[in-house]
Amino acid sequence: MNNEQQDLPVYLFTGFLEAGKTKFIKESLADPKFNEGEKTLLVLCEEGIEEYDEDEAYMKNVTVVTFEDAEEMTEERLRARAARAGAERVIVEYNGMWNLNDFFMAMPAEWTIYQLMFFADAQTIINYNANMRQLVAEKIQACDMAVFNRLSPDSDTDALHKLVRGLNRSATIIYEYRDGAIRYDDVEDPLPFDLDADVVRIEDRDFALFFRDISEEPAKYEGKTVSFKGLIARDARIPKDLFVAGRHIMTCCEADIAYNGFACVWKDAASLKSYDWRQIEAKVRIEKCAIYKEKGPVFYVTSVSACEKPEQEVATFY
Repeated sequence: MNNEQQDLPVYLFTGFLEAGKTKFIKESLADPKFNEGEKTLLVLCEEGIEEYDEDEAYMKNVTVVTFEDAEEMTEERLRARAARAGAERVIVEYNGMWNLNDFFMAMPAEWTIYQLMFFADAQTIINYNANMRQLVAEKIQACDMAVFNRLSPDSDTDALHKLVRGLNRSATIIYEYRDGAIRYDDVEDPLPFDLDADVVRIEDRDFALFFRDISEEPAKYEGKTVSFKGLIARDARIPKDLFVAGRHIMTCCEADIAYNGFACVWKDAASLKSYDWRQIEAKVRIEKCAIYKEKGPVFYVTSVSACEKPEQEVATFY
């Protein structure tokens, strides 16, 4: 397999029907800065009101393939269609009602996501989120950019901002108004805890946010002393001076609740029991650890004390 095949760029566009995906893709293909004649495989997973006109000049280098069912979209078929098209890149207009993980499971190993964009109608997305939380959340979590269109002057952008930031702190947020005006979201979201404090105290309600932040930007926690409440996990297979302290975190629904914890080093680790709640104070170092099998935040414990379990045992982002 040559180098080109090993790195086939994929531009993935997600969102629900009539969210503006087709319009954006057509405009991108018509832009000579984006479309310089590269052979492109356009994978369509739904049909909206707006259609692609294959007679347009910008479609001359584009091969279109349509999948009407997620189960039809297999790794073998995707790879074969790309090879047949001689594709130098892939654009995917994904069906908002399909689980995003289905695409990731079917995506050939030599395909690489270059950009993932989420599109939504500002007038309907809050309702979608209330009724189909998991489908909305998985797409926002994965996106590099969230585009909310069809805004009116009185649209509540605070609600849209909170929707994205509750799931994804790094995505660019764009608001597109009905008159064509575009505004980038520039609201800064300070962390709910003070990283400059002598001891960074994590409240129970903020654990999920803390876990995600230290996972995404571990370097800024190097050398910090942190205090948090955690559920203990012990295992006879790990060194006797190690334990894990963390919480069950729900990202978007009960189906995705998972225990997430930190490797903790403490000379009396063997005295702890799994499923006990403890208040942990420790200094953070970013280093390799037997629990992670790679570099990660390792907590060198300075104190452990008994505590009451949180009022809400499962941590959430909202």
